[in-house]
Amino acid sequence: MFNRFMLIVVFVPLAVILIALAVANRELVAFTLDPFNPGNPALTLTLPLFIFLFLALAVGMIVGSLATWVKQGRYRKLARQRGVEAENLRQAVGRAPSVPQGPTQGSALPKPTN
Repeated sequence: MFNRFMLIVVFVPLAVILIALAVANRELVAFTLDPFNPGNPALTLTLPLFIFLFLALAVGMIVGSLATWVKQGRYRKLARQRGVEAENLRQAVGRAPSVPQGPTQGSALPKPTN
């Protein structure tokens, strides 16, 4: 249900906006990597503007994802350590009796009074 909500409320309008952006920015623009000689054809790329916009969006998402992944590294390390600790405890408990030694659930209930 939540996935369908996200699809309809977020992704469909986002797709419509991106398609409109691509249609509105179809003209060719020159992107040059040489600021001292902008006319150098070896370091100039001429593509529609929307391609550059989408590439910038993709690069931003990748850089942001990598930054988040690096920042959360200590939590992943802690989770791995605790997973190893939990597995060691499971193995230690596996050697002990697994069924509790106590009264069964039926006998632990009080007897009804009339």
